[in-house]
Amino acid sequence: MPSSPAELPRARSLSAVNEEIRGLLESGGLVSTEGRCRYEELLVEWAAAVRGDMAEAA
Repeated sequence: MPSSPAELPRARSLSAVNEEIRGLLESGGLVSTEGRCRYEELLVEWAAAVRGDMAEAA
């Protein structure tokens, strides 16, 4: 487990997360339980990416 910010994995860009969300939706991935779980994970990642973009803009 990472113990310092330098060891944390780098967050993906907002566009990369958006692309994966679109792909999941277009493929009908929300039909399965795994797909819905992945979608929820992506939403959390998307929100973090939005916050990161907002912090950079400030």
